[in-house]
Amino acid sequence: MQRTTIDDLLETSRGRIRRYQPAEALEAMNHGAVLIDVRCQEDRSAEGGIDAAILIPRTVLEWRADPSSTWKDDRIAQPDLPLIIMCNDGYSSSLAAATLLDIGFTNTGDVIGGFRAWKASGLPVLECQS
Repeated sequence: MQRTTIDDLLETSRGRIRRYQPAEALEAMNHGAVLIDVRCQEDRSAEGGIDAAILIPRTVLEWRADPSSTWKDDRIAQPDLPLIIMCNDGYSSSLAAATLLDIGFTNTGDVIGGFRAWKASGLPVLECQS
């Protein structure tokens, strides 16, 4: 069996999802898309956050999203709901969004460049909590 590199996996994942520039993600949110921040608390405390984002650690995202899961989060456990995943730099969010497709979601994407690109674009952020 041929080994798949992380770069291969990332490229494949990104080919399957919608990728949003930060301003496009904000516009999509204004039309009903839900932003999920999968960064750890330490990163959010150090760099800030986004008021409208739902905070769900990457380690439990699939359990919160799956409508059949005991641990579902009703705010996102809707397979047709447009979900936009955000991490720090836009790498793990691509993998997470593709995984949601694998469990039956139909409209997932991520923010190109992640939170850091969002902030650098001058879009609204919550102050750091450190």
